[in-house]
Amino acid sequence: MSDLDTLKSQLLGDVAAAADEAAIEAVRVAALGKKGSVSELLKTLGAMSADERQTRGAAINALKTEVTDAITARKADLKEAAITARLKAETVDVSLPVRSSPAERGRIHPISQIVDEITAIFGDMGFSIAEGPDVETDYYNFTALNFPEGHPAREMHDTFFFQPDEKGERKVLRTHTSPVQVRTMEAEKPPIRIIIPGKTYRQDSDATHSPMFHQVEGLVIDRKANVANMRWVLEEFCKSFFEVPSVTMRFRPSFFPFTEPSFEVDIQCDRSGGTVKFGEGSDWMEILGCGMVHPNVLRSGGLDPDEYQGFAWGMGLDRIAMLKYGMPDLRDFFNADVRWMTHYGFRPLDMPTLFGGLSA
Repeated sequence: MSDLDTLKSQLLGDVAAAADEAAIEAVRVAALGKKGSVSELLKTLGAMSADERQTRGAAINALKTEVTDAITARKADLKEAAITARLKAETVDVSLPVRSSPAERGRIHPISQIVDEITAIFGDMGFSIAEGPDVETDYYNFTALNFPEGHPAREMHDTFFFQPDEKGERKVLRTHTSPVQVRTMEAEKPPIRIIIPGKTYRQDSDATHSPMFHQVEGLVIDRKANVANMRWVLEEFCKSFFEVPSVTMRFRPSFFPFTEPSFEVDIQCDRSGGTVKFGEGSDWMEILGCGMVHPNVLRSGGLDPDEYQGFAWGMGLDRIAMLKYGMPDLRDFFNADVRWMTHYGFRPLDMPTLFGGLSA
């Protein structure tokens, strides 16, 4: 038996013995690859005489063709066998319910949705988002906002205090997002138009209060800001947020250390029928506090109150979410109950827009 017959017998045996697609590929590389046994024989053709090419050269090419055909046929058989085995292993019970995709099962938390809605509304008015730390100094949380040492309004906030540091100063969990107002005035030059959504903390807990809750407030600083501007901004916000064509608001005198004058804002509503409907009816509901920025706060932010003035407002995100979407208990927002999230949550791809509808 010649060396070519021996090699042919060996290669065809290897082809027949290949048990899967990876094995047959290994046989192909060993025979027909760049340094394969058949490829090495083909490299010798150049050194042969014309007579040798007619005999031995033809035999080598015939060996290559036969081995190639055998590998191709075996590879097709193994591929078909692999598909058949996979189909048997991956049978589907059509009587089982189809599992929904993560995009279908997942839900956006109502607070995240409310933040997106508010961002869309105020972004359309030219406002930007500002943020600040949750752990604040006494200065930014109180003093810079016109809460002098010993001022009784400090007691209204039921503050979470940290232990005093080496200097005897006690940091706090911020009781409102207002410290960001002063930080922004220190960092930016007017005109300033910002909204500040974020977490706040107070020692309170019941159906309508939580130790950790969410607020959003806005700040406008320029040379001509006034109460009329503030009223327009708040009316436009309420119309867009509650998705009604018109709202009626009333401003009641109030007191906040960081604004002067200060107001509580009520919005007209209808409480009949077990739901609250805005833009109609004869009832009133308080939704936020606001006022003109106190001159002392402007000074704390490094601005001259004789040159600049502004207005600010703040409201609870959790509360307006409860009002808009009919959620009865604030504590449910923080219980991580999947059933509650499935009922009140929003689909991930339902992005709120003013054009398409905030809660569409």
